[in-house]
This record gives sequence, C-alpha cells and structure tokens, in this order.
Amino acid sequence: MSSQNQCERDSSSTPYLDKIATPRDFRNFGTGELKKLAAELRQVIIETVAKNGGHLAPGLGVVELTLALHKIFDTPKDKIIWDVGHQSYAHKILTGRRKQFATLRQHKGLSGFPKTKESEYDCFQTGHSSTSISAATGMAIANDLKNGNGKTIAVIHLDKDLIVILNDNEMSISPNVGAMSSFLSRKLAGKTMSRVKNHLTEKLGDFEVGENILNILRKSEESFKSFFTPGMLFEAFKFNYVGPIDGHNIEELLETLEEVRDVSQGPVLVHVLTKKGKGYQPAEENPGKFHGLGPFDKKTGQSPPSSAPASYTKVFGDTLCRMAESDNRITAISAAMTSGTGLVDFSKKYPTHFFDVGIAEQHAVTFAAGLASQGMHPVVAVYSSFFQRAYDQIIHDICIPNLPVTLAIDRAGVVGDDGPTHHGVFDLSYLGCIPNIVIMAPKDENELQHMLYTAVHHKGPAAVRYPRGAGEGVALDETLVKFDIGKAELIRPGNDLLLLPIGNRVAPAVAAAKELERKGLDVAVINPRFAKPLDEELICHWTKKCGNIITIEDGTAIGGFGSTVLTMLSKNGIFNVKSKILGHPDTFVEHGPQKVLWQESGIDVIGIVEAGLELMGITTKD
Repeated sequence: MSSQNQCERDSSSTPYLDKIATPRDFRNFGTGELKKLAAELRQVIIETVAKNGGHLAPGLGVVELTLALHKIFDTPKDKIIWDVGHQSYAHKILTGRRKQFATLRQHKGLSGFPKTKESEYDCFQTGHSSTSISAATGMAIANDLKNGNGKTIAVIHLDKDLIVILNDNEMSISPNVGAMSSFLSRKLAGKTMSRVKNHLTEKLGDFEVGENILNILRKSEESFKSFFTPGMLFEAFKFNYVGPIDGHNIEELLETLEEVRDVSQGPVLVHVLTKKGKGYQPAEENPGKFHGLGPFDKKTGQSPPSSAPASYTKVFGDTLCRMAESDNRITAISAAMTSGTGLVDFSKKYPTHFFDVGIAEQHAVTFAAGLASQGMHPVVAVYSSFFQRAYDQIIHDICIPNLPVTLAIDRAGVVGDDGPTHHGVFDLSYLGCIPNIVIMAPKDENELQHMLYTAVHHKGPAAVRYPRGAGEGVALDETLVKFDIGKAELIRPGNDLLLLPIGNRVAPAVAAAKELERKGLDVAVINPRFAKPLDEELICHWTKKCGNIITIEDGTAIGGFGSTVLTMLSKNGIFNVKSKILGHPDTFVEHGPQKVLWQESGIDVIGIVEAGLELMGITTKD
C-alpha cells in the first residue's frame, strides 16, 4: 500500500505544489523551483476555472508576483490586500486552500474573492476595485499606533510602512522597460543608494549650503530616473517609485521586493508589468473574453454552445444602438465595463458619443449630469452593486436638479457565483426613497427595450433595472413605444389572492398562480412595471378585491419594493388586508447559482406557492 502511495506521489502532475500547505513551505525554494511551482499553479487554476468558470486571465497574470510576495514578506503577519480581488486565485491555493480550490465559486464553496472568514491570509475582504490603498493606509497606521513592525502591501490595478504594488497588466512593454531602466530603478531603491541618501541628508541638512546641495542632488536623481521611467508622477504623490519591472521574472521580483522590504521608509510604489492570461495562449490572445467567463474547454478555450435566449445586457446594447440612429442626443457612459454592460457595439458605431470614464462611478454620474444640463440625454450603464458608489451624485447631481439622465442598472438581483460583493439586491431600496426618480423593471427582454425608450424620452431622472443572464425568450417588437409613467399591467384577474412581482419575478409568479389555481385559489397577478411611481389605482383596486397580497422581488426585503407597496396601501387607508413580502433576507447573500439563491430566499415558483398557501391558511395536506 505504501509503495502504491509513493507511486501516486511520484506520478503527480503537481509535485511541488503538493508540498505546499502555507507560504512558509516555499520560502526556501530557489528560483528554479519557484518557476516550476508557478507552472503548476497555472495548471490548477486553468483546470478549475475551465470546470467552474471564473476570472482566468487576471489570475494567471499575477502568479509570479503572488509567489514573490509570499516568499519575501512574512505573511500573514505582513498584510497583503488584493485591490482587484479576483486576482487572488494563486494566493488562495498557496495559503492552505489547495484542497478546497475545486469548489471555487461553487455554492457553499470557496469565494472567488478574498474573504476574511476563509483564511487569516485574507486580511481584508475585497470585491470592488479601488479600496486597497485606503484600507492599507488604515492598517499601516493601526500597526504603527500599536507599535507593530509588520508591513502592509496593497496590490492595485503617509509616512508609514506602506508598499503599493501597481500591477500594470495593460501597459505595453515600451523601450523604457529595458534593462537600463530596470537596473536604475532597482539600484536607486537599493540598500547602498538608500544609505548614501540617508547619510547625505543627515550630514548636509544642518547647513544652509548643505540644503541647497541636497535639493540639487534630489533633482538630479529624479531627472535621471524620470528620463527612463514614469516615476515622477508617483514621486509627486510622495511615493518612492520603483519600476517598472517584469512581473513574470522571478529573479527580478525577488530582488526588488527584498530591497523594498528591507530599506523602505514611507510609502513605496512598485510598478510591475504583467500579462493577463500569462501561460494560457487563448487567454493571452483574448484577455477580455477570459477576464470572467463560465466553464470552457481548456484544450480549445471555447465555451460550450448555448441555445439560451439573448441576454438582457445584449438587448440593452442593441436597443441603445438602434435608438441612437435617430437621436443624436443619446450618449452612453461606462465605468470600465464596456463589454460587461453590452456597450461594445455602441462604442464602435458612435465613438464620439461614447465615454468610458474608468473605475470612477461617481464621476460617471456627475459627468452625465453635465451632459444632460446641456441638452444631451446620457445613459449611464453600470452594475447595480457598483452604482452604490455613486449614491451622493445620484441624489445631488441628478435628482435634485431633476435632470434627464438614464441609469441602466445591469446585474440587478442576485448575480450568482461572484457573491455578496456583486449581488445587486439593494438598488430598489436605495433608489426608492429619492424624489424625482422613475424606476422601472422589465418582466422580459421585450419590456426592457420599451422601458429604455421610455427612460430616454422622460424629462427627468429614470432608472431601468434588469438582471444578469438570458431573457425569457420572447419576441422583440419592431416598434419601440413609450410606457405611460406609473402604469402597471394586469396579467390575470382573481378574487382570492393578489401576487405583485417586480421585474424577473413576474414569470415565476405567473407560474405560481397557475399552480395555486390547481389548489383551488383564484389568483390575480399584476406586473407593476414601475417600482416608482406605483400604479396606485390598479394595485389598490385588486388588493381590496382580493384581501390578500404577496409582493415578490429579487432584492432585499428590507426597505425594498414590498415595503413601498405596503406604505402606499397604508397611505390610501387600506389596512384590513393580509400581506407578505418575499425577497432576500436581512443578510448578505452568499455566492451560488441564481436558481439556488432564488430558491433559498423563497422567491422561485415553489417558494411563492408555499407563501400563498401559508397566507391563505391552507396546509400542504389540503
């Protein structure tokens, strides 16, 4: 038996990775062993993402950097914060989660992002970009106040021990990233140079003439460096700049990080050039496709064919292009998610009317307000969870002045495997309380195109929220029409129970009504279309007629659509009704397939049926 086990170990395709339980296990590895370990990490990441889906290209791009960071720094005492959390796959494997890595992004499995509950090596939970430097600064200052001696490293896309790793996976390797530039930057940050600078500063600083000499020396060094590197930009922000260096050269990474660790005083920025998808040719050739994707064939890089209907995102993008053909007021704004929000075609067809402002949602919204104030009609396409960042701008810059800006809220509702940082379950709550704004949610992709048309022709702020994934497969009308603001649709009448679902919960509610009918209940269903303003006349009429009402939403049940409906009924003096709100509970919904998450929150067909029977006092035996 032991010889068989030995044979299995000898035949392992990951012999170096098999030895690793924590980073301590490879800190004595030489560069040759680290290169082999890097290859094995890529192998495991590719195999897992091919089965589970995930963010492949970003994860492959930081394998050597991850190894170098954990080898040089004393993690978890030294803190590493991954600003773009989906780059942490190699980090997870190396920090005690190798056996669990097969469950990546699976329901109740490993998260696709750093998660403090998973490991002490995940010191900060990140899912949205641009949080690491603020968090790392707080950690570094807290460490200083507690007289600690650990390092804090922020890996991003104050006179404290803060090290920022700028992972530049977009910059082409231009001439200034040659041997001369790399040599100069590393040597200017090295021990000898640091000792010389510190000695000169100490000795010359006491004399007036000495201060003048120091200024000349500083300018000379900065001019010498900036001739070869872009470091002056970062030096202007009081960062000691090192780089750019090759992020896939283990020797160079180790030498640079070791010098930074040992001699850095104050914040240091290490500029590292990496290649998205490194080590997997299809991802290197098409990093956009492999940024985040579902399961695929690892041999070909091809995703399995799909017979699913067009996604809501695609219908949105196609409709906006169609509308822009005859309306030059329309502009489209993305916050670094051109592909994800379906705006690639628009950006190509109407380049002068398309703006990608980068990861700056607040700027996107206020920029849109400026456009709208001058007669344009901007459409801001951003994921629901990322619109949260621009809340003040939505209120202050759009809704108070009542400007005609359309918020295209993609990924509304649970999104699936990306989990709580990306679920769009709060927008109905955080937008519903703002005056002036109109909020729409389509029951299918055909309604989506009409709602977009309605929003663009509305004379004030309007939001259209729609889910991730495929539509219902309905036909799309050729002619776009404007919906009457605040007018709902009666799908079926009834006398016993009113179901009031919003958006993508309409279809399961209709199916649940048919099932409840088989159990002897006469169920009415209204598609509200508008979460704000509500069709008070229609909803109040059928609520009084049925005496029982259930609201259903793919959003939090706290302060959301259901709460708005009950507030409206109370305002209209309708008190003698039984009601139930179905939505996600007052907790952060974990990652998992959308269907599973809908089921767990009781907003699928079965959950709606059970809620209806419970509200009507009918047991399952009846």
